[in-house]
Formats: sequence, structure tokens, C-alpha cells
Amino acid sequence: MEYRKINNTDLEVSMITFGAWAIGGWMWGGAEKKAAIRAIHKAMDLGVTSFDTAPVYGFGESEQIIARSIKGNRQNIKILTKYGLRWDTNKGKFYFDTKDNIGRERKIYKFSGKESIIKECEDSLKRLKTDYIDLYQMHWPDPTTPIAESMEAMEILLKQGKIRYAGVSNYSLDQLMEARQHINIISNQMPYSMVNRGIENDLVPYCVENNISVLAYSPLQRGLLTGKITNDYQFNDGDHRPNTPHFKQPNRERINKFLDELKPMAKNRNASLTQLVINWTFQQPGIASALVGARSPEQVEENILSTNFILNKEELEIINDNLNHLKLEL
Repeated sequence: MEYRKINNTDLEVSMITFGAWAIGGWMWGGAEKKAAIRAIHKAMDLGVTSFDTAPVYGFGESEQIIARSIKGNRQNIKILTKYGLRWDTNKGKFYFDTKDNIGRERKIYKFSGKESIIKECEDSLKRLKTDYIDLYQMHWPDPTTPIAESMEAMEILLKQGKIRYAGVSNYSLDQLMEARQHINIISNQMPYSMVNRGIENDLVPYCVENNISVLAYSPLQRGLLTGKITNDYQFNDGDHRPNTPHFKQPNRERINKFLDELKPMAKNRNASLTQLVINWTFQQPGIASALVGARSPEQVEENILSTNFILNKEELEIINDNLNHLKLEL
């Protein structure tokens, strides 16, 4: 496993960060806690040191699973969590209705008021059973709260030592530039995959120029780029993915055809499509770490094996050429 320092900090993350959304169960058709803990232990055994979670992932469940899994190893682990998606208030911007893991109706709000952030941090610290968070990130921009107010809360938490560094997630270039006027933002966590490359246009160049690290989440496009989501794949109840643009037809069919074209390259590398896709992701400019989810030790091991080789220039050119001819309806 390779480890990379976030630019201009002493915060080091593994090239693959364990993305802990799926283990919370919410919006992924449920999850099995014991399997999730085994997955985290496997990740740690294979050198993963950074774990990304959020309160809303299972409504506290994901953070609690992380805490239980890393008990006794906190000093070796980097915890990345978030704030700004609330289900216990009606303040802020209404986001959407959902159900939690046991079927209760929940309303999610984007809210990042100063006092709210401080409360969320305290709640996360309790669930994570730690006295500090390595990287604390705004989950989604809140249009009802000035960025300056949110960053004021982050400055307070930094001075108190409850967080080591401040980051953002899903921030546009303009929002990132504004946030940086108030405090040091070291990273922006963004969706990025072979079939979702919009941040390459302006955000990545800005981050590279200003030494801000990009954490790429959903590099497997929520599992679609594994090649395992066939055109007739049956999803569990509560799984949100069939309603997202990339999973709808004809996009799914076109993406699967594209993946078929990559199979000979993967076979030549003695790798799976999953490993090929992850490898491509962490080789892209500005990407400090690829956040990859897993709900079983087997999935973890497959993900980690993507670090065992490096795609060469010719292979990258072939992949990118095929991507340039992939036309999706998004």
C-alpha cells in the first residue's frame, strides 16, 4: 500500500481509503454488521489506514461500526467524517425524504449553521469513541448558511483540537475559493470516476495549482464499473442505485459494453475490472486517494489488489480513448 500526504499537511492517507457509506446500510439495501467489521479488519490488515464516514450513513450506524472495528488501533488510523446533513432538525435546505434502516421516515436537511456544526462534531466524537477527528468535511453545501459562518465553526473546532484539519465535499470551484478565504481547506472530496469526469474541467486544475488534495469518491460509480451489475441485475429493496442516471438504460448497457472492451487489458494484468478501474483512478492528476466501499472481506481484498500494478502510458491512452467515445445520456 502506498501512502500519500495531503498537500501541505502531516496528514497521511492510504492510496485507497475505505468508504464507509455502504456499511451503514442506508440506501444500499441494508448491511450486515458482523460482515462490515470483518471488512474493516481486512482492510487494516492489508494496509488501509484512512476511513471515510459520515453521521447520515446509517444515521450513526457507520460511525459506530468504525469505532468498534478500530478499537485499540486509533493511533494508526485516520478518521475522515463529515457534517451538514441533518435528520433531526427542519432547519436549512430540505434535501429529500428517505427511510432509515428499520423503515422509519426521515427528512434530510442540508444545514451547516455554526452551533449545528459544533453539536454534530460532539455527536460524531461520541459515536466514534475518539477525542479528535483527523479530517472534518462539510458533506454538502448549505445554501441557507453563509460559508463564512460554517468556516467560523470549523476554526473553533480546530483551535479546540477536536479536529486536525478542515475539508469540504461536493464543493464547486467558487464555493471552494470562498471557503479558503476564511480558513485553510486542505481537501475537496468529490464524485469522480471513469464515467463521471466533470471535475477535470476546472476544479482539479485549481486544486493542483493551489496544493489542495482531491479525494475521489465513488470511483466504481457505486458498483457499476465492477462489471458485476449486468443489464438484468436485480437490486435489493431500498437500494437507491437503479434510480440514478448511470444505472438507467441505455447508460448501463453502454457502460457494460465499454467494460467488455477493457476485459482483455485486465486479463493481461491478471486483474479484475474493479482493480483496473481503481488503478486508473488513483493515477489521475490531483487525486490523493480513491475512496472505495466494501461490505465484505472479499470485496476489500479485491479492491486492495488494485495497488499491485501500475497502468502504463499506452494502457491509459487506450482507456481514455475508449472513454472519449462513450456517449451517455445524463
